[in-house]
Amino acid sequence: MAAPHAWRAARVTPLGELNAPPRMTAVALRLAVQVVLVWSLWRGLYAQTGTTAGLSRDQAVTYAVLAVLASRLRELDQYAGRDTVLQHMHFGTIVYWYLRPLPPQRYYALRAAGEQLYGLAWALTGYVICLAAGVVEPPRSAAVAGVFVLSMLLGQWVLYYVMLVLDQLCFWTVRNTAAMLILLFAQNLLSGVYAPLWFFPDWFLTMSAFLPFQATLSVPLSLYVGRIPLSDAVFQLSVQAAWVVVLALFTRLLWRRAARRVISQGG
Repeated sequence: MAAPHAWRAARVTPLGELNAPPRMTAVALRLAVQVVLVWSLWRGLYAQTGTTAGLSRDQAVTYAVLAVLASRLRELDQYAGRDTVLQHMHFGTIVYWYLRPLPPQRYYALRAAGEQLYGLAWALTGYVICLAAGVVEPPRSAAVAGVFVLSMLLGQWVLYYVMLVLDQLCFWTVRNTAAMLILLFAQNLLSGVYAPLWFFPDWFLTMSAFLPFQATLSVPLSLYVGRIPLSDAVFQLSVQAAWVVVLALFTRLLWRRAARRVISQGG
């Protein structure tokens, strides 16, 4: 793959989706059902109360719906194209990542960028529809909107490295499908995808504060709904940026060590 055309790697997974209209229809239906269900669930939970865990009903509903939409940023069917690290390790084809003119770490980054841009189109479309329908609240001010966008960008950057670490673990394990599912569940739980972290016990919040997961989604959405005030935004953004640096260095080290484990016969 020549360097001027390396950007084509970003189209791998999105093209697989765009060339399969039934799959896109299924994604749209699933996303619509998820939004309706979480909207109904959180409105029902707040039917007999005003504020819980520092969140009002509208804040909780907005958080939950935005979490569903944000999940589309990296929720693409990579298995259909057989281009996941897990599949390459299973079939012994990971060696081809190291035989291309394009370094594997750059190919991985370009592909992830394409997936996130494609997912962003879904998320933005869903957000505009939900905002017009009154399902979610708009940002309380232009400052909140700006901080949210910056925090979301940093959060997706952290998420990229978290997912990269999970994929890199495949170089050191043989049968890792179950482990990957457990790790993905933990990532979704600790990042606040299933429920805002503010509803969990204090010990859980303390533990998650030392992990990068809440920086991926919980922090941006908490800034959006006002659970984290603007006065704390600088600190939260700094923590997110610090995780980006730490994980970037860590994954760079893992790439070097992973290359030593690849042999010419395959994975």
